[in-house]
Amino acid sequence: MIESISFKNVKPKFIDDAPAGASSMVWNCNITFNRGCSYLVEAASGRGKSSFCSFLYGLRSDFGGNIIYKHNGCGALQHADCDFQLLRRESISMMFQELRLFPELSPVDNVMLKSNLTGFATETEVRGMLERLGLAGHLDTPCAVLSFGQQQRVAFVRALCQPFDFILLDEPVSHLDNENAAVMSAMLKERQLQNGAGVIITSIGYRMPYLYDKILNL
Repeated sequence: MIESISFKNVKPKFIDDAPAGASSMVWNCNITFNRGCSYLVEAASGRGKSSFCSFLYGLRSDFGGNIIYKHNGCGALQHADCDFQLLRRESISMMFQELRLFPELSPVDNVMLKSNLTGFATETEVRGMLERLGLAGHLDTPCAVLSFGQQQRVAFVRALCQPFDFILLDEPVSHLDNENAAVMSAMLKERQLQNGAGVIITSIGYRMPYLYDKILNL
């Protein structure tokens, strides 16, 4: 179980210094994200928001500094020493900004394809979650014909349907109305309370309505 994730003077190798008048609370800083807490990471375009997500999720390592994953009872691991295939299956979930759905598959099949890897949710449970987000009439429709906002809701449910100590949501409500954003927020809160997970949400302007413990500028 991951208890915390710490950024130690992390900075993407391709990002210049912050513009005049701007300051980062993440890059080139020491910041710890704790399990059970909720964080909003806000960034202007080009400040490395998606890179931040990719570093944390173990998809990229082109940064200076270090990222430390502290495990309960097992000490701490540096980014370079982590088995990210295992972490992404058991400890860290992510909703990508670009969603990464299989367009030829239905919402149900997209979610079940992931959920079946861990046996996390039944198809009945998945259908209920999708219906709660207003997708009852599209459960078996190929995702390719859904709107981006509908696809966002599918990707969100897929991110929920696995074990995790931390969940990372990259601009999860950018194409949603207030009603669907509120439902998504309620579902996320239920899951966070269920297993004491850490929540990290990014935004470039339109915030997901959530009770944040800390808001950080990137």
